[in-house]
Amino acid sequence: MTRLRLATVNVNGIRAAFRKGMGDWLADRDVDVLALQEVRASTEDLTGLLGDEWDVVHDPASAKGRAGVAIASRHRAHLHRVELGAEDFDSAGRWIEADYEIGGRTVTVVSTYVHSGEVDTPKQDEKWKFLDAMTERLPALRAHNPLAVVVGDLNVGHDQRDIKNWKGNVKRAGFLPRERAYFSRFFGADGEPVEAADGSTGPGLGWVDVGRAQAGDVDGPYTWWSWRGQAFDNDSGWRIDYQVATPELAATVTSYTVDRAAAYDQRWSDHAPVVVDYEL
Repeated sequence: MTRLRLATVNVNGIRAAFRKGMGDWLADRDVDVLALQEVRASTEDLTGLLGDEWDVVHDPASAKGRAGVAIASRHRAHLHRVELGAEDFDSAGRWIEADYEIGGRTVTVVSTYVHSGEVDTPKQDEKWKFLDAMTERLPALRAHNPLAVVVGDLNVGHDQRDIKNWKGNVKRAGFLPRERAYFSRFFGADGEPVEAADGSTGPGLGWVDVGRAQAGDVDGPYTWWSWRGQAFDNDSGWRIDYQVATPELAATVTSYTVDRAAAYDQRWSDHAPVVVDYEL
């Protein structure tokens, strides 16, 4: 058996994260594959910060200084793809797939950064397009490789356990019933009808929310807290960073951890890394 330790984190700008201590966390964590979102830097900056021991695939955003997704690995990617959705849909900086040979098996890792959205604005329209594209891509991804995992900042809390103040957010982007309906279908039994929070019904895609499967029926564990006020100290957070695996890969999980900082002043991002061990 070969252990794959996969970590995902929205770094909120990797140069700033390294200035605040991300490098120390990474040096101590023995990560095999590291998925990053909101890189907000050039490939040269990214490889310079991580070091020569990492193989890096990176898709920067179309707009400089925004978004950007990457996957860094101790294993060399033998294939990677960045297209998602229709040709006229700009998914740059928000979706990158890579195939790795680990323990004699091919594992497909996707790092993604879903739009945050804003109700009744073009930002929300882009989010709907992205979630539609994910709905199309997930079955094809599983058909491509039964050992696949989509990780990253998905910017949606699936149910009431995923947001501390869920009652105050049901009309805000990130917890809209229509957004949550996509996730109900992502995680629903494969091919079975799923009735979602917005009243819609659609077929489940059969993917596994590793965090919820491992944590069980509890609040959180949250992965994002506002920099403002006492949100972090009061653990008033959102669980919006996910590892979403095929059932075949999810069955190999041996450990799930949210690396929440010990104190507010020790944070190097407003998101915490989500770290999962798979035994292949």
